Amino acid sequence: MDFSVEIATDQQAEQICAIWESGWHDAHNGIVPQRLCELRTTKSFIQRTADNLDNTRVAINAGTVLGFSIVKEDELYQMYVSQKARGRGVAQALMSDAENRIRTNGHNRAWLACAVGNQRAARFYEKSGWVNAGPEVVDLDTSTGTFPLEVWRFERSLNQTNVG
Repeated sequence: MDFSVEIATDQQAEQICAIWESGWHDAHNGIVPQRLCELRTTKSFIQRTADNLDNTRVAINAGTVLGFSIVKEDELYQMYVSQKARGRGVAQALMSDAENRIRTNGHNRAWLACAVGNQRAARFYEKSGWVNAGPEVVDLDTSTGTFPLEVWRFERSLNQTNVG
């Protein structure tokens, strides 16, 4: 599948939001508290997409967003791939781009939070060279304030020897 990884634009926000909302619920329903699922509304994804657009990269093919990643300092904050693009190298390309962005930001170690029980994501991270550093509680932003959630913290050294 041909695609490129590019800086996200305002015109792509709707597609990013749709992938994020669908992917989040697909990955998290049944493994995170029901209250958090209820707080992850379409309106919340629209707002979060707008708030993070400057830090977002998209994988795109012929004007269609296939997936996206958001980097915040040394954190791979979010990464989702549309169902139709899974298994086609999109996630790996977004991951490599995110790691390079974090390295360029001056960090030699990256981290991400993975919901405890999200085995599909955990397998992908491990296959990509990330290490599960164990459980940690993070405060997620929601429309009603923060929501504490236990996650698996994955980390990866970004030394020049593992540049992909």
